[in-house]
Formats: sequence, C-alpha cells, structure tokens
Amino acid sequence: MKNKNWIIIPVIICFVIIAAIVSFLIYSKDAISPGVTVPDKTSVACTAKTVQAEIATVTEWYDAVGTVQPSTQARIEAQVSGQVNAVRVNAGDEVIAGQLLVILDDLLLQSRLSQARQSLKTSVSGMEQARQAVHAAEAAFMEAESAYDRIKNFFDAKAATEQDLEQARSRFLQAKAELKRSEDGLSGTMAAVRMAEEMVSEAQIALGYTKITAPSDGEVLKRLVDPGDLAMPGKPLLLLRTTGGLRLEAHVREGIVSKVRPGSMLRVALPALQQTVDSLVAELIPYADARTRTFLVKATLPDLPGLYPGMYGKLVIPYKDIDLVLIPKEIIDQVGQLELVMVKTPDGWQRRYIKTGHIYGDKVEVLSGLSGDETLKVKEPGNDE
Repeated sequence: MKNKNWIIIPVIICFVIIAAIVSFLIYSKDAISPGVTVPDKTSVACTAKTVQAEIATVTEWYDAVGTVQPSTQARIEAQVSGQVNAVRVNAGDEVIAGQLLVILDDLLLQSRLSQARQSLKTSVSGMEQARQAVHAAEAAFMEAESAYDRIKNFFDAKAATEQDLEQARSRFLQAKAELKRSEDGLSGTMAAVRMAEEMVSEAQIALGYTKITAPSDGEVLKRLVDPGDLAMPGKPLLLLRTTGGLRLEAHVREGIVSKVRPGSMLRVALPALQQTVDSLVAELIPYADARTRTFLVKATLPDLPGLYPGMYGKLVIPYKDIDLVLIPKEIIDQVGQLELVMVKTPDGWQRRYIKTGHIYGDKVEVLSGLSGDETLKVKEPGNDE
C-alpha cells in the first residue's frame, strides 16, 4: 500500500505542473504589445471620419531651476563696533536715500572725539609758543648780526681788537643756531597740530558711523539685529533691496550652456504666479560649479505684482529639435492602462495598441505603435468603443 502512495503522489504533481503551463500559454495569447494589431470585431463603415498621423518637428526645452533675487541689493554693515541702541525699520519697509536705519551707542566715540579736541588744543598752544620763540630768536639773531658787522668794521679800522671780533662772531653764530632750532621747533609743533586735526576729523567720522543711513532708495528685505545686539564691521545689520528690479538666477547644466547667450531673450516660468514671461539674459558666469557641473545664468524679470525675492522660477531653454509622431488626443481609447486607436488597413479597421508621451497643445506624442503615415478613425460622439 505504501508503494502505491509513493507512485501516485509524483503523478499528481506532474499533472498539476502540466496543467499550469497549458493555462499560461492559452491566456498569454491575449496580451497586446505596442504596434500589434487586433482585428476589430465590430463592423465599421469605411466612410468613418478620419485623421492622419503626422510626423512633426518640435523643439525640446530644458527647464533650468532658479531663484528670484534682487538685481541690486546692499548688505548694511557697521563700520565701527558698538552696541545697537535702536533699529528704525522692519522687513518690508520702503526707505529713501539718507533715511536713518540704525543707531549705535556713541559714548566711547564721543570720549575719543573730546580727547582728540583736547590734544588739538594743546598742540595749537605749543605751536603758538614755538612761534613766539622763533620771533625772539629772529630778533636776537638780527641784533647779533648787526653787532658782528659793526665790530668787524671797527676791526678793519684798527678800532677793535681781535678778541672783540671773535666774541661778536661767537654771539652771531649762537643766535643763528638758536633761530634754526626755533624754526625746527615751530615746524614740529605745526606737524603736531596737523596730526591732532586729523585725529579730530577721524573721531568725527567714526562718530558719524554710529548713525547708519540708507545708501539709496529701496526696500528692507531682512532685519538681522535688534536693540542690545553688538554691531561690528563685517556683521550685516540689514539686507536692503535697492531700486534695481528682480532677476532669476538659474543654474544651467554644462551640456546646454552653449545655447544661452548674454543679451538673448528666453522665457521664465513662475509657477507661484502661474505666469510665463519674457526675460533678457543679463549675465552668464563663465565658470562652472565643480560639484553640480552647472553655470550660473542671471536673467532680468519684469515688475510683476506678487513677485518677491526667494521665489521659485524656471529658465526655459530651447536646446534641440526632434521629429515626433503626433495624433489628436481625442481619438485615443483609454481601456484601463491601455491606449488604443483605430487604424485603417487594406482589410478594414483594426484596433492598435500605442504608447504616448508628451502633450503638445491638442496633440499627443506617440512613442510606439505608429510610424506617422497611418489613417486613424475619429471616435463618433457617444461611442466609447
């Protein structure tokens, strides 16, 4: 009995496998591949309305992703260090040239200005003393020179001794040297006065930097500090968009950057505004990013309501022409995931499976199933076959 069971079980298994293979072969005959035609089981009049599949040349477009940025913007920074006392504007405020934006603490700079002024006052006093010394030295020199000339004449007339002449000459040379020292001292004090004046001017300029104003008309994009923060050179306080409009900064891959030229007109798509506008390519940075292999392209944008810096945009670039098979969208029968059309053949109308691609207006690209010279049947109104 056991031997019979061992024989029956393998026979049953083989029968099941054979049945599965036969079923697969039978049902797989109904699968349709692109381009394979299936005879239409219904009678179709040969006078049905038809259209012709066509081969058309279309332009392929590349969308370079970019960001809307101000054409000109200013980073407002402090030129001196100090605590922020007040910020007079907020993000979104319109400003005019010269308008006060930020006030810094100026106590330290006021003290430096006071010291510089005191130093200038001392230097001026020293210069006046040096000038008086020069006047005194000039008078002494003139007196010594006159006495030396007089004694020299007496000596030539045998009315004065050689000792008298030497003493007069010595006093003359001493007076001359003293005059030279006085003049040099005056020059030094005058230089000190000029230096003190420069220090006062520098202190006044530094004090003026505590009141930061707008360099031109524009709009505040970002406020980066609050009262109490420490401002220092190199640390931005505000980001200001000046009156230069907006532009799209897009990154274009290196393979098609040759299609972009400064001064050319391209289209820019702004999905947030649901608009596509003409744009002038203002600048192409001739240096590729080593990580992304893209070039930075800057294209100007018109003044549009609702358009702000930081918004998303696409620079639309035509880069090649290709031949496509196009047919009207309305003649396609959608059966589940299958796309079918009726093709006219010498034997009558036949249903053909196709695969479609991009849509171009009221027509659609056929990737496979048609060659472009077929006559196709237009679906009758109310007929969904």
